[in-house]
Amino acid sequence: MRRIDTVFSRAERPVFIGFTVAGDPDKETCIRAAMALIEGGTDILELGVPFSDPVADGPTIQKADERSLAAGTNVDTIFEIVREIRKRSDVPIVFLAYYNMIYHRGIDRFYQEAHDAGVDGILVADMPVEESDEVYKAALRHYIDPIFLITQTTSDERIRKIADKSRGYLYLVAVLGVTGVRDTVSTGALDLLKRVRRFTDVPLALGFGISTPAHVKTCADAGADGVIVGSAIVEIVEKNLGDPQQMAHSLRSYVARMKTGH
Repeated sequence: MRRIDTVFSRAERPVFIGFTVAGDPDKETCIRAAMALIEGGTDILELGVPFSDPVADGPTIQKADERSLAAGTNVDTIFEIVREIRKRSDVPIVFLAYYNMIYHRGIDRFYQEAHDAGVDGILVADMPVEESDEVYKAALRHYIDPIFLITQTTSDERIRKIADKSRGYLYLVAVLGVTGVRDTVSTGALDLLKRVRRFTDVPLALGFGISTPAHVKTCADAGADGVIVGSAIVEIVEKNLGDPQQMAHSLRSYVARMKTGH
């Protein structure tokens, strides 16, 4: 059984998927932050591959991408980060990437290197399922779970197509718009959860705007298999750029609160 499948089969619901930008604010601090997330109880680590034009992301994650790129982060650096984390943890690692980065590296090469480093899944944020065949085949060839986004505006026909190709989990976008912290989980997100469940048994994880234990409880009560938290984590990184020790402490504490509900 693959690592992501094992987590969903064994963990209490909902699985906590913690996101941070690879290389933010630099390689060593990023590794320290990632390990703090894992030590706090993160079940799946999602690493954003920094990109100059991250169209799905709000200002918090855009700034993290800028910090990472300014520090000289490139694809080689990102694989080095994964390899270092792999020396210390077996937690599943997922990339959230944009197609341009993968294409320029070479699709097959990127997936081969990702597998060799220890990546378990890759979500390509700006790749429609209709244009995913080459990437999808490379993912399966290199034993990496292809993960796809579904939004509230996705038609039932497209949900069926996406679900048929998905492995690991499906990323359900809880809000209309870009990433960022919100006050509540929208009823639209919970309706989306019920709608997608009709088409697949693949685990469903809600992301975009989830930041409090109350949000996690709402998602869990609605039947979500996982929750994805990004902007709230990246904000902790940003607030503690000058104090990596405090950053790590705050990240551990935040994840623990999100998982225990208080």
